[in-house]
Amino acid sequence: MRVYHTGFDVIAAPDIRRGRANADFGQGFYLSDSEEFSRRWARERRGMTTYLNAYELDISGLRVKHLPRGEEWFRYIFDNRRFAPDSLAEYDVIIGAIAPDTIYDTWGILTSGLIDDNTALGALMLGGEYTQVVIKSEKAASALTFLGARELKGEEIAAWRATVREEERAYQSALSELLGSVSDILN
Repeated sequence: MRVYHTGFDVIAAPDIRRGRANADFGQGFYLSDSEEFSRRWARERRGMTTYLNAYELDISGLRVKHLPRGEEWFRYIFDNRRFAPDSLAEYDVIIGAIAPDTIYDTWGILTSGLIDDNTALGALMLGGEYTQVVIKSEKAASALTFLGARELKGEEIAAWRATVREEERAYQSALSELLGSVSDILN
């Protein structure tokens, strides 16, 4: 499978321990199977170069967990964000939907405990679905082949960020409508 990672470094040999333990799928090296999405995720930072790293991942012989949007997916994200022990630690690779609140700015309310789990799950199901591929073990890291990196230029990054801003507005509008209806029910 072809996978991508965007950042400020050329990363030929990813370190699976650099990712945050409280990220959606726990500690690991986060990739996307979509080059387009990876470009959308690109940022600019003064004095730094932005790279799109490309890899090939051979998943044969690896323990792979697929997590489509749903209750198990939500519970895994919810637990990881609260530093619970990784309930899927035996897997080498986890492939599943990216929680939209990590893509779009929602102020962390969806898994904060401020709203009930059913409402939070409903909110995380809003909008488009993008996939993340998380390398969780050294075995999986060794199955990842670096294909190269391409520098992304400012105009290209700005155009993709504009696309994300439009999606973000639509997501926040749908989220506001959902949370408003929940508020109306509670009042």
